Amino acid sequence: MALFTTGEAVAVELPIARIPTRAAAFLLDLMLQLSVGLALIFLVEVTLAGVGADPAWEDAALLITVVSVLIGYPVVFETLTRGRTLGKMALGLRVVRGDGGPVDLRHALTRGLGGIVDFWVLGTGVIAIVVSLCSPNARRVGDILAGTVVVHSQARLPSVGLAIPPPWLAVWARQLDVSGLSDELALSVRQYLLRFPQLTPAVQQHLGVVLVDAVCTELKIPGPAGYPPLHILGAVLSERQRRALPPPPVAPNVPLSQDSVYARPMVAP
Repeated sequence: MALFTTGEAVAVELPIARIPTRAAAFLLDLMLQLSVGLALIFLVEVTLAGVGADPAWEDAALLITVVSVLIGYPVVFETLTRGRTLGKMALGLRVVRGDGGPVDLRHALTRGLGGIVDFWVLGTGVIAIVVSLCSPNARRVGDILAGTVVVHSQARLPSVGLAIPPPWLAVWARQLDVSGLSDELALSVRQYLLRFPQLTPAVQQHLGVVLVDAVCTELKIPGPAGYPPLHILGAVLSERQRRALPPPPVAPNVPLSQDSVYARPMVAP
């Protein structure tokens, strides 16, 4: 298991995919790549032979075909399926970002190019195995360059716990620039809020004051006077989570005709 910190400062544990499972998924993908590659090579040779192309053009076309299959296959699938090739689907694996989020074209392309070093430099995949064994999260060179991790996708993500701001500090919190709050400190604040009922009054006050000082230092603001640390930290974290979440959908403003208004049933108060 590995701990990921999402953009909402939520700690998520996901099971890391190790070498045996990843090797099995890689072999499945490799068999598919060989099948597609051989079919494309046959079509290219037949086409070039039919037009009487120069042997140099044939060699260049074959090289482009092989590179496109070896690199294009994982890049296209991981981009379209958010981190899953056919082999990973069969084994229940998924590529995620370092914060547990889905990957995009940039991550998939970096992993695909890194696969040249991992699998095809020596032709045996020894580099990928050695680097994965030395990495705590079993990351190969492509994962390190792209900032990704391969996990078991069957594990369900826990529900996100959101902080509720005190109404008397809501206006103050909305005026803050919480972008300067680091993920590590936001996670410490969240853990403090979750564990608050289990702490002794002395620890509640001492740890709360320490966290408030750290938060105010990172945000470069003075703390509001006269409020307990629990309220200040709850207001800051809730505002950070609110800005990290996507905005709610806005209902279209469709004007109502006079007939539709009168057609509505009247409801007695």
